Amino acid sequence: AGARAAAAAGAKAIVMDDGFQNPTLAKDLALLVVDGTQGFGNGRVLPAGPLREPVDRALARADAVVLIGKDGAGLAPVLAGKPVLAARLVPDDSARVLAGRKLLAFAGIGRPEKFFESLRAIGAELAATAVFPDHHPYSAAELHRIFDRAERLGARLVTTAKDSVRLPPSLRAQVHAVDVRLEWADPAALDRLLAPILRRHATGRGAD
Repeated sequence: AGARAAAAAGAKAIVMDDGFQNPTLAKDLALLVVDGTQGFGNGRVLPAGPLREPVDRALARADAVVLIGKDGAGLAPVLAGKPVLAARLVPDDSARVLAGRKLLAFAGIGRPEKFFESLRAIGAELAATAVFPDHHPYSAAELHRIFDRAERLGARLVTTAKDSVRLPPSLRAQVHAVDVRLEWADPAALDRLLAPILRRHATGRGAD
């Protein structure tokens, strides 16, 4: 229904986040996104591990792999035979003001340490960090403790853009939200994957 609504509104292409396991739409291009540090974890599916499906089954459907960060998990042999698009997540320009600042950083995302590492990389001083589960709904008591701790440390509060929207509107202005962007090692590699699909659709031979 969402795809139909997008097409009716004039969309020429649909990009789905978390759509790899969604079987309701025929995909022209399927990209499997992998964290280079985490890799495939223990190789097991939920709830015994972090995977949504077995690796071999996912790779069989993937047209290419987006590898975020360096291959610290030794993934090269597993990914052999698939185009690999190397990329990294970098803080957006608004994060520059945090360089040299003392921060209390908190996050409820898949791997909070990745966020903390990005802050250190821009020269921020992390006086403390607080880790919460992915998609964590922050309670008033939790936020009270975080704000009190930051005040004691003389630190500025910072979190991810994803976490910021889960904060009460009255508190968001007191927490610096850092967004990130994906920086491709070789943007032309992605263009080469997309070009034949775009040409096919431009000539009316694409899938509906």
